[in-house]
Amino acid sequence: MVNSNGELLICERLLNPGAWQFPQGGVDDGESPEEAILREIEEEIGLKPEHYAIEKSKSGYRYDYPDEVRSMKPARKAQFIGQEQTYFLCRVSDEAPEVNLVQEHQEFSQARWIHPEDFDLQWLPDFKREVYREVMRDFFSCIII
Repeated sequence: MVNSNGELLICERLLNPGAWQFPQGGVDDGESPEEAILREIEEEIGLKPEHYAIEKSKSGYRYDYPDEVRSMKPARKAQFIGQEQTYFLCRVSDEAPEVNLVQEHQEFSQARWIHPEDFDLQWLPDFKREVYREVMRDFFSCIII
């Protein structure tokens, strides 16, 4: 989610203070990634599809869970070891309401808008950092260390 000032939305995990990330979510059975992004954005930050436009997407970002995380995940697949993700660049309309984190299944405690180059990889668990580094490069031509 990017606003007209070129800032991107990051949200702090409700159950993991200090962990900041982009809104995200899973794809339900029978749902396309494009359908999932519309549903997840509304569920997580309260914005409806008319409040933003999808400008770009890219698939194929992958990471493996470390053993301690892998053991906590439900056994949905016999070889469930990580995730493959599709990222979307969504431009938020100037007329959009404020982000609303108070949702039925609240995931985030707070949100803020930052310039892409201000994103800090230390906000993420180690196993997610390379994917975010790639996303920042691919979507914002920004090299973060």
